[in-house]
Amino acid sequence: MMRQMLAVTVACAATVFAYGCSKEASPPANPGPAVALTTIEAALKDVAEPIDVGGVVRATRTAAISSRIMAEVRSVRVTPGDRVRAGQALVVLDGRDLEANRSRAASAETASRQAAPMAGAERQSAVAMLALAKLTHQRLSDLRARNSATQGELDEAVAALRSAEARAAAADARVLAASADIDAAKAALDAASAAASYATLVAPFDGTVTEKSVEPGNMVSPGQTLMTVEHTQAFRLEVRLDSSQAALVNLGDAATVSIASARPAGAPDAHQGLTLEGRVSEVAQTVSPDSHDVLIKIDLPAGALLRSGMYGHARFRGRSHRVLTVQASAVVHRGQLTFVYVVDRDNRARLRLVNAGDPDNGSIEIRSGVAAGERIALAPPPALADGSPVAAGVR
Repeated sequence: MMRQMLAVTVACAATVFAYGCSKEASPPANPGPAVALTTIEAALKDVAEPIDVGGVVRATRTAAISSRIMAEVRSVRVTPGDRVRAGQALVVLDGRDLEANRSRAASAETASRQAAPMAGAERQSAVAMLALAKLTHQRLSDLRARNSATQGELDEAVAALRSAEARAAAADARVLAASADIDAAKAALDAASAAASYATLVAPFDGTVTEKSVEPGNMVSPGQTLMTVEHTQAFRLEVRLDSSQAALVNLGDAATVSIASARPAGAPDAHQGLTLEGRVSEVAQTVSPDSHDVLIKIDLPAGALLRSGMYGHARFRGRSHRVLTVQASAVVHRGQLTFVYVVDRDNRARLRLVNAGDPDNGSIEIRSGVAAGERIALAPPPALADGSPVAAGVR
């Protein structure tokens, strides 16, 4: 009994298979009118394999405002979010001792400048005495030559001349010393003034205060960061690529940057995301010894509401390879499967399952299912069925 049922089952399956084969091999009984289509030829072309990497948005200019002295904070004049101008006071420290040193140095400079005229007057007096001593010496020398003056008188004139010359040289030295004292006092005043300026911390450039970590009454020490100022008109995306991928990136290369949490200036929707065209502005020349990657900085265009710390995604153009591509409008999606209509030699549209990649600039890579040179229906109408006759125009 079981053998009979098995024989019947096999016979039925063979009949169904034969019927199905004969049905697929034979053309439709009523194919209907030919469908007008535009076809394209599946062609091989060079396509760059993209390099995708994530990174962090940073301001192109960031300054960590830190103290150079140990002092108490007297006032904090800004808060995070405030716009500041270059030179604007941000934090004021207790610098009374520094100001006292500056006043003392200013007084010393004033005293040195007042002493300089005295040294000049002494020099003029010494020069006048030297001139008189020279005349006296010359007169006595002439008289001695005519035996009209004694040798003792001449010796006294010579001694007076030598003394006048010494006083003139000393006066010249005092003038030079007074000038040096003025320079030293001025340098000391400049140093004291610079030290006194450390009590007021100012913005190094126009920007926005992004962080503040100090309050009035706090005691700060040298090197301690008190706040951060960023130049918020220019940002860049910092990413890291492994050394093999970084070798394909050069200065000036374009990079497509997507920032999900950003938005264009003036846009009401804060969550719509933003895609920008950036340019590589810096490629590090060293490889990180820990992660073996290379830091790459991408300048971003202005006009977007960006903030430091946002996550961004960059896409670079990588190595090129030859792939088979068709226009995206030729691909038909049915559920999870992807198809194209291939027009055969009999001008019939044949629905064919393909393995397709992701769309890229209006084209899709066909990894399998279609050979180069086959004609593919472009934008097939929904009514087109497998095996339908077509009137195809080549594009």
